[in-house]
Amino acid sequence: MSVDTAPVASATPAPPSPNVPLRSWLAVIAVATATFAMVTVESLPVGLLTAISGGLGVSPGLAGLTVTLPGLLAAISAPVLPILIRRLDRRLVLLSLLTVMLAATLTSALAPNFGVLLASRVFVGIAIGGFWALAASVAVRLVPERHIPRATSLAFGGATAANVLGAPAATLIGGLTDWRIAFGVVAALGALVAVALHALLPKLPATTTVSPRTLVAQLRNPAVRAAVTATFLLVGAHWAAFTFISPILQQTSGLDATLIGPAQLAFGVAGILGTFVAGSAAARDPRRALIVAGVLLAASLALFPLVGATPAGGLVLLVVWGLAFGGVPVGVQSWIFKAAPEAAEAATALNTSMFNLAIAVGAAVGGVIVSMTGTTGVLWIGAALGVVAGLAVWATGRSLTR
Repeated sequence: MSVDTAPVASATPAPPSPNVPLRSWLAVIAVATATFAMVTVESLPVGLLTAISGGLGVSPGLAGLTVTLPGLLAAISAPVLPILIRRLDRRLVLLSLLTVMLAATLTSALAPNFGVLLASRVFVGIAIGGFWALAASVAVRLVPERHIPRATSLAFGGATAANVLGAPAATLIGGLTDWRIAFGVVAALGALVAVALHALLPKLPATTTVSPRTLVAQLRNPAVRAAVTATFLLVGAHWAAFTFISPILQQTSGLDATLIGPAQLAFGVAGILGTFVAGSAAARDPRRALIVAGVLLAASLALFPLVGATPAGGLVLLVVWGLAFGGVPVGVQSWIFKAAPEAAEAATALNTSMFNLAIAVGAAVGGVIVSMTGTTGVLWIGAALGVVAGLAVWATGRSLTR
């Protein structure tokens, strides 16, 4: 991705750039919409597990593999795919991965048994990991340097919007019709996005390749190492607690069950806002933006058992939580672009791997903690992880991001 982020790697100030052509911004929006579709597909079974398990005659626990397995495979494919594609045109790779997702989602919709469904989810995981390893770099290549923060925010905003709108909307469609219809609708969205990407993306040749040695070398870069560590800790902390947001809001804040959906929507809207606020702040100082996001995340989790003990307090902290977590992905990615401009594709692949691994590990560890200590325990553990992440970023010298 060193070529993919060449504007960031420039050693001298770029001359004033002309207005960005509308086609370029449409291409960035198409990439953001593709990330929206990818993340929606990844989390699609979450709200449909009961329907899937009943329809295919398996236990809900077994059906849960349709969520866990793609996350683990995405963690593996993110660093492996950049090695395999070598000098292939990134436009061709993104279109191919989107096609794989589309075919796998259609197969899920038509799956005659659980084995076929699970096999299709394997390919979803591979496509998601590979797509995320390249999407951010592609977005920033489409615009001049001064617009990179906005392009990065748009790319990650698509993922945040998927959690706010995509997965809930798909769950609603599945509840009103059938879980297979929900998969079919998302597949149709994927087809439309593929057409848009084909029409809007220019050729994006790579002039460098990623090798296992390149990946290992990034772990020797203190700033990249701290960024990847922050991703694992902050994303893990978030998912450990957010997996149980419904019981947290009901048991800790006393929120009525009918208000859980609107509360999650407020969280998501705050997350989208946090993505764009952090994108602007990260353009000036990505390290500081990430520290602020980590501190806000840790504070909102730590204060939840105390300040969040009322419905109003719980909703306020939930919004702060959303703002903080929305800033994490774009903050980390902006830091990586500045810390490793010559090997940003390799560093992004490592970060994508850690992001997906953190989702799976965080949710699993959160379940164990909740079983042992209740929801208060998982909130405090999440806060502690947020503090550790902030310290790891703070301990990395400011000069490494300049």
